[in-house]
Amino acid sequence: MTPFHLAIRVRDLREARAFYGGLLGCREGRSSDAWVDFDFFGHQLVCHVVAQAEATQQETSGNPVDGHDVPVPHFGLVLEMPVWEALAGRLRTASVKFMIEPHLRFRGKPGEQATMFLLDPSGNALEFKAFRDIAGQLFAT
Repeated sequence: MTPFHLAIRVRDLREARAFYGGLLGCREGRSSDAWVDFDFFGHQLVCHVVAQAEATQQETSGNPVDGHDVPVPHFGLVLEMPVWEALAGRLRTASVKFMIEPHLRFRGKPGEQATMFLLDPSGNALEFKAFRDIAGQLFAT
């Protein structure tokens, strides 16, 4: 796996630390007064704090996918199924408000996947998904 680097805008580093570090369990890396790195499940996520007016995320719209209105734009990860299940359980226990509740999408079809969507405190939409057979299902048509 080649790790990727993603930089996002956040309105408050304290909120970002509580969400990404506390709730999601991402280890914190380097930081300054203006940004913080997180180990986002083996990838580098950099949260850059910007002025309140600049931090307002663009309006999200949705695309219909398997009976749900998937937020666009969004980012996220494909996790191994046990990691996804543990994360979904932790988020439910924390009473997180999901945009799309954890569920199985494309049941019985190519690309069957577990998925869930939520917002971070700055309004960035995230998706976490998993496959029982990632090699055979990730790009299945």
